[in-house]
Amino acid sequence: MTSASGAYTPKPGAAPLPRMIAAQAALETRMLLRNGEQLLLTVVIPTLLLVLFSSVDIVDTGKGEAVDFLAPGVLALAVMSTAFTGQAIATGFERRYGVLKRLAASPLPRWGLMAAKTASVLVTEILQVILLTVIAFALGWSPHGNPFAVLLLLVLGTAAFSGLGLLMAGTLKAEATLAAANLVFLLLLVGGGVVVPLDKFGPAGEQVLGLLPISALSGGLRDVLQHGAGVPWGDLGVLAVWAVVGLAAAGKFFRWE
Repeated sequence: MTSASGAYTPKPGAAPLPRMIAAQAALETRMLLRNGEQLLLTVVIPTLLLVLFSSVDIVDTGKGEAVDFLAPGVLALAVMSTAFTGQAIATGFERRYGVLKRLAASPLPRWGLMAAKTASVLVTEILQVILLTVIAFALGWSPHGNPFAVLLLLVLGTAAFSGLGLLMAGTLKAEATLAAANLVFLLLLVGGGVVVPLDKFGPAGEQVLGLLPISALSGGLRDVLQHGAGVPWGDLGVLAVWAVVGLAAAGKFFRWE
């Protein structure tokens, strides 16, 4: 603004809230994509799994082309790697180094920071889905089903894994978060129906593992994209429960310092 003399005078104050959230989300996305370990988790590993298991007959995926079984599971893995593993590790070390404490003192409210982190996760997931879909089509993937059901599954899966990731990052030490997040990633990769069908674990194991968020997400995506099913309400219900519990627990127990 200008004074009566025509000189510019400062006008201190915070930027509009949407602009602050957008700027923080852009920063979070750039940091995520520049991090070598997280790039490995979010892009390289899902891509390698899709190409390797679709090209080499390592796991019995049942009737039909292997890529038709694997592509939905790898999409679910990509969501988990970004919303849970990557976010938990990054947020845990930000908390350890005092970054969150400093950001909490800025004009950006804490819920705005969480909104920016969520937006960053969604942007990264969109890039992952595009990349993996292009690769899957190149491998001969023939998806079916309702796109709205797929979108609903991905959104609820993101909410569920995001809540669990923030809960871990906000309650454990950074080193413990790093170890636990990577361990959970590996365990769910093997036992979450991503590349190995759940029926390989027997009836009891299939029932128990089917209640995990990764199993619900991969199973729901597979029902829609491979078998052309309608809205998989059972899998959506499992994801909704995990989302509500995870986000509520993260909001209650998250420590900023």
